[in-house]
Amino acid sequence: MSFLEVLYFIVPSAIFYAAPLIFGAIGGVFSERSGVVNIGIEGIMVIGAFVGIVFNLFTADMFGGFTPWASLVAAMVVGAIFSLFLAVAAISFRADQTVTGVALNLLGIAIALFSVKMLFEGKGQTDFISERFARFDIPLLSDIPFLGPLLFHNLYGTSILAIALAFVAWFVIYKTPFGLRLRAVGEHPMAADTMGINVTKMRYVAVMISGALAGIGGAIYAQTITNDFGHATINGQGFMAIAAMIFGKWHPVGAMGAALFFGLAQALSIAGGTIPYVKEIPPVFLTILPYVLTILALAGFIGKATAPKATGTPYIKGKR
Repeated sequence: MSFLEVLYFIVPSAIFYAAPLIFGAIGGVFSERSGVVNIGIEGIMVIGAFVGIVFNLFTADMFGGFTPWASLVAAMVVGAIFSLFLAVAAISFRADQTVTGVALNLLGIAIALFSVKMLFEGKGQTDFISERFARFDIPLLSDIPFLGPLLFHNLYGTSILAIALAFVAWFVIYKTPFGLRLRAVGEHPMAADTMGINVTKMRYVAVMISGALAGIGGAIYAQTITNDFGHATINGQGFMAIAAMIFGKWHPVGAMGAALFFGLAQALSIAGGTIPYVKEIPPVFLTILPYVLTILALAGFIGKATAPKATGTPYIKGKR
C-alpha cells in the first residue's frame, strides 16, 4: 500500500469517525456558551444511540431506506427531552452542574440497558439493523485529481451533515441576534437580564439544543459504526466530544477541527492493522490512542482556552 493509498483510506475514515464527535462537541458549545456545563453529553449520546437503533429496528418496514434518517430525528427529539433533566436541576434548582452531568451519564446508560433487556427478552444488546446509511461519491467533485478520492469519494451523508453543522452553528452563534443573546447570558447574565433577555429561557433552549445534537451524534455512531446497541456502544465518545469542544476553544469550527483530530486517532486505532508501518505497533497502543490524545489535548489546552465567564455559575435573578 503506497503513501497515497494510505491517505485515500485514512482521511475519509477520519471524517467518518469524527461525525458523531462533531455533533456532540457543537452541542456542548451551545450549552456552555449559555453558561451551563454539560458533562452529561456522554449519557445523552447513549440515549441517542439507543433510540436510533430501536427506532430503526421497529420502523424499517415503514420508512424503508429513509429509516436511518428518521431515526436521527427520533434521537434528536429524545435527546432534547432527556437534557431537560440537566436543565431543570442546574438552571431551575441551581444544582451543581458537574454533579448533575455525571448523574445524567449514569442515568442514560441505566435507562438504555434496562430498556434493551425489556424490549429484547433479557438480551444485553439489540439486534443488528438492516437499514443503514449508504456511502456515495459526490458527482464531479469525486473526479478531481487527488482531492476527489481524498475528500469526496465513498462518503456518508452524515459526514457532510456534521461538517455543514459546524458552519451553521458558527453563523447562528456569531451572526444572529439569538447567538448574541446566547453569548451574553454566558458571559454576563446580569447585564443580559438588565437588557431584557430572559436568562433562564435562553439557558433552557441552549441545553435542549445541546441535547438534540448529542442525541443525533449518538444515533449516527450507532447506525454507522456498530449497527446495534449494547453497553459499550458509546464508550467515551461523549467525553471525547467535550475534549474537542475545549480543544476547539468553545468555537464551532474549532470544535469540528478538534473532532477531526480525534476522528483520525480513532480511525488509526480501528483500521491501523491494515496500514503499513502502523500495523507493526502493538494493538493495545492503537486502542488507547484516542483516549491518550484526549488527555494530552486537555492537559495542554485547558489552561490556555478560556471558557465563557459565567459557565458553571447558577444565575439568581437580582443577585450579582
